[in-house]
Parts: sequence; C-alpha cells; structure tokens
Amino acid sequence: MARTQHAIFGAGCFWGVEHSFRRIDGVIDATTGYAGGTMENPSYEDVCTHTTGHAEVVRVEYDPERVAFDEILHAFWRMHDPTRRAQQDGDTGQYRSVIFTTSDEQLEQARASKDAEESSGRHGEPIVTQIAPAPAFYRAEERHQRYAEKHGAGACPQNR
Repeated sequence: MARTQHAIFGAGCFWGVEHSFRRIDGVIDATTGYAGGTMENPSYEDVCTHTTGHAEVVRVEYDPERVAFDEILHAFWRMHDPTRRAQQDGDTGQYRSVIFTTSDEQLEQARASKDAEESSGRHGEPIVTQIAPAPAFYRAEERHQRYAEKHGAGACPQNR
C-alpha cells in the first residue's frame, strides 16, 4: 500500500465536511477536530466561545495513488462558500474557510487551486480562504466523529 498523506480543511460545520470527504474514493479517513488557534487541547465548548481562535476542521488522510490532492481541493471548493470569513450557512464563529497543508507541494497546489477558483468568477465575491502550513490538530470529542453516520446525513448543514 502506498504511503498516505493528509491535509486539514475547514469548510463549515465539521460534521458535514467530514461526511463529504469520507465519500471521496481514495480518502482513507476523515477526523473532526480543531486547529488554528492558541489554546492547547481545546474542547468543543471552548471553541464555541470564539475566544480560542480555532476553526472546526477535518483532517483528511488519503492515498495519493487513488486520489490526487487536486481532486480533494476540487471537492473542498464545492462543499462550502469560500467567500465567507467566519460563516457557513446560518452558522457563525469557528467556521472559517481554511486549508492547512502538510507539504510544500500541497501548499503550492492549494494556492494554485485558490487562484483558479478566484479567476473562474464562480463565487462572485473574493475568496477569503486561508492557506497555511498545518498547525497542531486537536481531535474533537468522540461524539463529533462520524456524526452523519450516527445521526443521518440530514443532520449536517452541508447535506440539507
């Protein structure tokens, strides 16, 4: 088996984002969590105070022999509104659009992908997605893992 790679994405409520990534052939695992803030080991309740700086994110592990990073980026751009700084659907706060990369190659691909999305005019407004090397990732509590599988995909904002 090929060596897997991973990247971290924020695109709204992590329940729906995780569910969407899990449906991509070649994605080995998707784990909900928090990243990009200042507090170590934050809880969901901490992140919801909007004082930790963390975004709700999903760590996506994938097999690059089965799915290209560009395909994962393509899915990311279509699963949320990248023109909203801290809001997706009716949710506000820790829902920023972000790509945290784990290699220089991913960083370059993510930036090129953002440029292509921006120049496509598809979004009608400037894209505010943050792209940066991956900071510490903190796994969310078990109740947030595989939420759509446990409660039905309709419970996730991106799947309504």
